Amino acid sequence: MPIADLPLWAEIAVTVFLVVGGLFGLVGSYGLLKLPDPMTRLHAPTKATTLGVGGVLIASMIYIFAAEGRVSMHELLITLFLVITSPITALFIAKVHIHMREKPETLPEPRDASGWASFTADGPARGVRDMQPVEPGAPDKTA
Repeated sequence: MPIADLPLWAEIAVTVFLVVGGLFGLVGSYGLLKLPDPMTRLHAPTKATTLGVGGVLIASMIYIFAAEGRVSMHELLITLFLVITSPITALFIAKVHIHMREKPETLPEPRDASGWASFTADGPARGVRDMQPVEPGAPDKTA
């Protein structure tokens, strides 16, 4: 398929979104590698890298619209999947981290005194039960 001649507005928009998306992806990847502990490293891929991929997807949608005059459903579906799965994955990783590193007694009391959702169940999730808990304040060996 030959590369289409795009209008100037489309070339500028695609370029801006690709550069911004690339910068967010770079910052998110750097944060994933360099932040000090798993809970802070968790924010890099779920926030910055999601915005980076979003920028690339928007650039792709603009290109398809300007070149072919249609809206590409592939990018919309990828964006929807990313927006739905990224926070859920972050939640699961955070809960495993809490169960491995904290005890209910070491966590601050919630404002409504109803307890922490991770510890109000009968026990941790299957698979987490077999892991050895890490004492709070102990050095993180997952890095």
